[in-house]
Amino acid sequence: MRQIILDTETTGLEPEQGHRIIEIGCVEMVNRRKSGRTFHRYLRPDREVDRGAIQVHGLTNEFLAQQPRFADIADELIEFISGAELIIHNAAFDLAFLDAELKRLPGPLRQTRKICNVIDTLPLARQMHPGQRNSLDALCKRYGIDNSHRELHGALLDAQILLEVYLAMTGGQTALILGETTEASTDVAFEPVAAVVRPRGLLRVVRASEEELAAHERMLTTIDKSSGGKTLWKQLALPEMPPAPAPIAAGAVPAMA
Repeated sequence: MRQIILDTETTGLEPEQGHRIIEIGCVEMVNRRKSGRTFHRYLRPDREVDRGAIQVHGLTNEFLAQQPRFADIADELIEFISGAELIIHNAAFDLAFLDAELKRLPGPLRQTRKICNVIDTLPLARQMHPGQRNSLDALCKRYGIDNSHRELHGALLDAQILLEVYLAMTGGQTALILGETTEASTDVAFEPVAAVVRPRGLLRVVRASEEELAAHERMLTTIDKSSGGKTLWKQLALPEMPPAPAPIAAGAVPAMA
């Protein structure tokens, strides 16, 4: 599976008010591993960058005036992302800007979702962690991902961080370094494992009291309400517990029926 983690930086917040993309960062992942391919461009927006936006990403008008326009790199970008699955945090924001830029190009109208599929990690995070903060910084903290080097927002840096967050959210992290493999070490010494000696005596089966069962049921009800009624134990009919068996002497063989 080919996936592209994508992020953008912009002159402001609303493409409808003429704000433009000024940085695009993409990191390619194939079968949950970095392929080593990236796409990164700074762009000339032909308009002023909002002062508040400069405080976020640090990209000045003077620097951006020396960069290519979106139309100059559009074909290269489309070729890089075509057919892939885009992974974006708060995809509605980035897609609105990308589609606005594509709309300005000559020729037939192109839209991002017609070029590739999109996974939005923001609603995914909200579903997994309801009622909690789910910004990229908050997810880094939750999953133990180091983002201390992120003093300002940057499209490529944020895409690289999002890649690690996405892997952690969807089943754990695999090797991220190109060509990284796991080899068995010949220096490891293995020691024999001693069998556990089973103590002699009676094996007691301790049943929960009525009070403990009631407290447990109240806790299950609370969890079920917080999940919006989606807990599995409420959807399945569980059989009643059988009566407690008589104590069995350790080492004894139960009689066959």
